[in-house]
Amino acid sequence: MFTGIIQSIGQVGAMQSRGGDLRLRILTGKLDLSDVELGDSIAVNGVCLTAVELPGDGFLADVSNETLSLTSLGQLEPGSHVNLEKALTLQTRLGGHLVAGHVDGLGEVLDRHDDARSVRFRIRVPRDLARYIAHKGSITVDGTSLTVNAVDGDVFDLNIVPHTLQETIMADYRPGRQVNLEVDLVARYLERLLLGEAAAEPGHKGVDLQMLARAGFKV
Repeated sequence: MFTGIIQSIGQVGAMQSRGGDLRLRILTGKLDLSDVELGDSIAVNGVCLTAVELPGDGFLADVSNETLSLTSLGQLEPGSHVNLEKALTLQTRLGGHLVAGHVDGLGEVLDRHDDARSVRFRIRVPRDLARYIAHKGSITVDGTSLTVNAVDGDVFDLNIVPHTLQETIMADYRPGRQVNLEVDLVARYLERLLLGEAAAEPGHKGVDLQMLARAGFKV
């Protein structure tokens, strides 16, 4: 688990094909690795990866085909900057929100413009994720815990303050860029709970108008 508070901007040191998938070498910059052991989890652009080697200036991690197909990690190249966060402990301040490091889908940056000292972004999400995004709710973008400022269909707005721009890779965002998205854990579990016994039915895709009507909601 993570908090979505980025601890360091790292850099891709190398990418090596390994039997059809990928091994990443991440240079961790100012991230303190003194308490990290082999097998520990580190989030890279919001993707929970396992440290398999610790050479001193960073770590190496294997990235499966499943992860490559669902995230933007396969689009990285040596020199790319990445957001880094170590897994939280019971002593960690929960400054953001609970983040699993399991990417739900890829979003696309549609627009960027200055607003005084802040920068505003508009991001489109896959249609099947739009229902989990709410005004003033939480969203994780490339591992960064953020507050949704507005929602319009499958597009949401973010207002990013100077500190966040400086401490994350968001300063590099331009229209057309793909970003890793993780929706709020509470929203996902709430939907599953609302399904009730229907959750055990094969092929059930989620809450719909028919299910709500059967439960007594006026739709």
